[in-house]
Amino acid sequence: MKTAVIVTTYNRPDALAVVLEGYCGQSDHAFDLIVADDGSREETGDVVQQYVHRAPFSVTHIWQEDRGFRAAAIRNRALASTSADYVIFTDGDCVPSRHFVQVHKQLAQPGYFLGSNRVLLSAELTARVVCEQIPIHAWSGSEWARRWLRRDVNRMLPLVKLPDGLFRRWSPNRWSGIKTCNLSVWRTDLVRVNGLDASYEGWGLEDSDLVIRLLHAGVKHKNARFAATVFHLWHPEHDRAQLPANQERLQNLFRSNTVRATIGLDELGNV
Repeated sequence: MKTAVIVTTYNRPDALAVVLEGYCGQSDHAFDLIVADDGSREETGDVVQQYVHRAPFSVTHIWQEDRGFRAAAIRNRALASTSADYVIFTDGDCVPSRHFVQVHKQLAQPGYFLGSNRVLLSAELTARVVCEQIPIHAWSGSEWARRWLRRDVNRMLPLVKLPDGLFRRWSPNRWSGIKTCNLSVWRTDLVRVNGLDASYEGWGLEDSDLVIRLLHAGVKHKNARFAATVFHLWHPEHDRAQLPANQERLQNLFRSNTVRATIGLDELGNV
């Protein structure tokens, strides 16, 4: 199963370096990694080039012009650039746990997408991690417990590891809380729904839109929590000026049977 990891980023080259180091430290290196860059300055390209030359997997940099928050559009461009059978979406401020890729691949099942969760780091710990390039992907459970006791992270429960089982398919229609910082989908299903909807601009809900359309298409949710965690580096809140408009668009989607994105992969003409 050919697998691609799509990592979105925007002008956080220090955080991206920590994330890419986390992928170099994965237990499974049988994947391609695509950096989906929403218009960063050249410093980000410099970081990506370092990993092009030293990572134990293929690294590609897909860039689009900076015209505001357009995460859906750049994810579609990244998706159009790969022929991988299976796609794992995440972000350039989310450091993968050591078996992150391996677990997503192991839990992958036809007819399902996988959603998992994250552990949030404090602003203080994040500043240290990105400044000193600390390899938190290699931290032991005891180190994370120590950080939780110091309130450097918001919770420990996601670090509990559970095997595959029927419980992972107990909420097949779940969409709430599933985000593209930790989501994996078969490429054929992504093509069927025309990818993400690039008519969403500005922060918020383009990932919910994708998940709801997958459900409309008959693709079900499988829970990857307690198996595939990411460690989310702190950042200030994004500008939410577009959120009300995006909420209205999502409510309209709820009331419909829409499957395909209004502006998606087809509009790129390169799927």
